[in-house]
Amino acid sequence: MIGKIHSFFAGGTVDGPGIRFVIFMKGCPLRCLYCHNPDTWNQDGAECYEVDDVVSQALRYKGYFNNGGGVTVSGGEPLIQIDFVIELFKKLKKYNVHTALDTSGIIFDKDNLELKAKFDELIKYTDLVLLDIKHIDNDEHIKLTGKSNKNVLEFAKYLSNNKINVWIRHVLVPDITLNDNYLTKLKEFIDTLSNVSKIEVLPYHTMGIVKYKNLGIPYRLEGVRTPTKEEVKHAKYLLGVIKDVA
Repeated sequence: MIGKIHSFFAGGTVDGPGIRFVIFMKGCPLRCLYCHNPDTWNQDGAECYEVDDVVSQALRYKGYFNNGGGVTVSGGEPLIQIDFVIELFKKLKKYNVHTALDTSGIIFDKDNLELKAKFDELIKYTDLVLLDIKHIDNDEHIKLTGKSNKNVLEFAKYLSNNKINVWIRHVLVPDITLNDNYLTKLKEFIDTLSNVSKIEVLPYHTMGIVKYKNLGIPYRLEGVRTPTKEEVKHAKYLLGVIKDVA
């Protein structure tokens, strides 16, 4: 089983609980306007690793996984290599390593029985899903990412039905997702789920612009500002992360 990997990061603290060994997979079907990893969009230049090689690398840091740490698979979109992720998580669980999946859920398809069987297998070995809901409005999701959010929301329901622990992630972008109506609708959707233990509001930033320049790709959010602290607090309030904005 071979995985096409962009890079590894040991000591991650923002990709799940505790200290994490993070694996960034190559390839993604989305083209999010604010993406800060355009170098992971396609699989050109990927390093190829066997599952056992990745497990061996992760286990070097097992001593740091106390207090809830473990391994997070991110991207790109890791689930376009779902077979590799299944095998990786399966082997990591043999060593009692906490596994987290950072995904948009975009490839989920409840009507594809062969693919759904793979998801059923994957969640047996997945302790946490970091689910990035890009936009709650379908039309706006298409504008933002190039794809419908139908599969994303169906995946969220699937995880809820199967009682898989989920952290919802939502990037706050002025004039795109920074909107009371959309944030309220997102909260209403999250409230229908039974398995969300955390909501993370991620303020839009421009740290990835240099990658676009290096790759010769136009950056389509040129000039869009980052949200203010007050706007982030207000969004957290609407999403129920905090009780007030004082």
